[in-house]
Amino acid sequence: MRRFDVTENDIARVVDRFYTRVRADPTLGPIFATHVTDWDPHEAKITRFWANAILGSGVYSGNPMRVHMDAGNVMATHFPTWLALFDVVLNEELPADISAQWSALAHRIGRGLSMGLEQFGHNGPPKLGVA
Repeated sequence: MRRFDVTENDIARVVDRFYTRVRADPTLGPIFATHVTDWDPHEAKITRFWANAILGSGVYSGNPMRVHMDAGNVMATHFPTWLALFDVVLNEELPADISAQWSALAHRIGRGLSMGLEQFGHNGPPKLGVA
């Protein structure tokens, strides 16, 4: 069941543009660099993830929560940066209504992943200071 009007080519383009920005990002780039050495298969997998989430294509099977937890260096605190970069790409690449719909879905998924990481102690460095 299609959630909104986007094509697989649109999805692949957004994923490609997003990971170009991720690789250049001072926070996310090093995190991904420890896990991804061949970007084409990674981007293909993430394109399948979004095609499944948006188009109901059934072409992705995996457990994103497990992958992010097992990575060891992915923290809940990274998701605001991830989502901000993703929103920039969506706004650049898609019409406003589609960008907003995909952004809302990405933010829901991001909240779920972030909450799961927080639950299992992957929430970043402790916040020190006077309360």
